[in-house]
Amino acid sequence: MHSVRTASGLALSALTVLAVAGCGDPATPVARGADVPAHGTETHYSAEQPLGEGNSRTYVTVDDAGNPQEIGIRMSESALDGLPEGPDATTTMVMLDLPAGAPETGFEHVMLDWNPHGHDPEVLFGEPHFDMHFYMTDTESDIDPAAPDFAVRAANLPEPQYVPEGYGPPPGPAAENTVPFMGMHWTDAADGAIPGSFDFTEVLLYGSWDGEFTFIEPMMTREWLATKPQIREDVRQPAAYQRTGYYPTVYTVDFDEQAGEYVIALSGLTLREAS
Repeated sequence: MHSVRTASGLALSALTVLAVAGCGDPATPVARGADVPAHGTETHYSAEQPLGEGNSRTYVTVDDAGNPQEIGIRMSESALDGLPEGPDATTTMVMLDLPAGAPETGFEHVMLDWNPHGHDPEVLFGEPHFDMHFYMTDTESDIDPAAPDFAVRAANLPEPQYVPEGYGPPPGPAAENTVPFMGMHWTDAADGAIPGSFDFTEVLLYGSWDGEFTFIEPMMTREWLATKPQIREDVRQPAAYQRTGYYPTVYTVDFDEQAGEYVIALSGLTLREAS
């Protein structure tokens, strides 16, 4: 289990760190509404953690052979209420472990952020929104702008064969585009994230640091999520993979009417060998 990461420990004094998920509940079937597609045959849940007036938790679904099919976040409908707002509101960060007893997926943990004022670049992502970082490594604490080698490591981009098709880094100096304690955020050209013409509702980003892709990140506005959307998108793949693990081929967002939960999922997990 990952230890609690305080804002001071990460040098993020502006963040409100809530908690880290504890041990998971026993595996149970997913409860889903009749008009929402099933996400697996058996589900392992983490412990619930408070968010807004509700809760959030991670989960991993498996097939009959015990292989992971999907990793995701479930947020109660009331989690969108009571979140910090106003000019003095700061970012809320929840560090979530994966469920105890779930099979290995290649993901280490999840960081769920509520950004009441959005974040840079403001012309793209200035709306209040959620960041949902699915980390494949545990290196966030290394991404410190005060470190003497920060600029060199930030400029060390992954080799081309590991870059997902259609994705690219933001324009400009790498050090300026590397978010402290997160990394550089890569966008899909098909999403058209261009200042002046981009209407941000939701995107799927990749993150990198020091030559490695370190996370996959669904990002979405609260306003969009509150409409209870249902989307299914293919996840673009690279030509090769830096580490062996289960990688998503589908990204979905929907609302489970029966459970009263928003479901954000990286699905179609497929085992890839490092090469």
